[in-house]
Amino acid sequence: MVVFTRFGGLINQNIQQPLKAAAESKIPENVKSSSVSEKDTNIQEPWYWDPDVDPKLKAEYKKNSHVRSMPLYAVDPKYYDLAEVNRQAELWSGPNNKHPWYDAPATVKVKRKKGLCNLNIEFTLGWPPQLVSEMLTNPRNLNFFRLFDREFRQRLDNKSTKVLKKDGPRQITEVKKTLRYKILGLPIAIPIHLIIDENHQNLTAKYKKKKMMYMKVFEGSWKVEPLYADQERLCKSRSRINEEEYKKCSGGKGRIGSKVTMEQIFQPCSLLNVPPISWFIREITIKTIKNLLEDLRKFVIDMHKSSSPE
Repeated sequence: MVVFTRFGGLINQNIQQPLKAAAESKIPENVKSSSVSEKDTNIQEPWYWDPDVDPKLKAEYKKNSHVRSMPLYAVDPKYYDLAEVNRQAELWSGPNNKHPWYDAPATVKVKRKKGLCNLNIEFTLGWPPQLVSEMLTNPRNLNFFRLFDREFRQRLDNKSTKVLKKDGPRQITEVKKTLRYKILGLPIAIPIHLIIDENHQNLTAKYKKKKMMYMKVFEGSWKVEPLYADQERLCKSRSRINEEEYKKCSGGKGRIGSKVTMEQIFQPCSLLNVPPISWFIREITIKTIKNLLEDLRKFVIDMHKSSSPE
């Protein structure tokens, strides 16, 4: 288990490993909890225990530990090569990360049409795709985002995550978050209620608002792909290769980072979707999204500087 120290507490990184490619799924218009199979005993929790944890230690964890520090995973570990993801995290961390890597701030392209604002976002992170995928959902509310106030609350807090449906690598969750920002020095907290349809096999997701203040439309998607950071240096090639080929040609020393592609679509509610109020809401929303992505970038930079995981 990879454990990192962050913001004065222990962050137990949730590790995921992509499987073979699968078709992207669509979010149903209305997902109800009644669709959940009674056979899935873990359906109310968006994480699973490390299968290697001793039952006695597991009982001790549940009695005395916070969910953040437990050896948990957002997806059933039977789908993943946990040892390989651990190894990749070590290659990116501390003294093992000997070769410089720079992740530029996210590129955000804005298009407006018929009242809708469409953001096309691309960025890279020097961190394994499976861990980046967790950063985007964050069911255990780990400290990936900037602390907002002296009460140690994040800019984006995850309040709850409930699994509504599971079908192999596909998982549909109902998520409640709180977004915090300041306007003219005054703190504002916006509750966000989403339905997220993830595919842990190809690390894609689509999401749609169930309820959100000030927004008529709020939906989007993301895809996390492997980025072979040391391919040119170790493999002497720029041609397209897969993970197995990369591991072989790099002698197992090649780091795997992440390329993230996102789309965000939003539209203020009817009463607010008129100038100049709509201009203000669009500006605040775009700025907030950029700030959240920058938080993730800075978190990864700190992980590069951290001590090697034990």
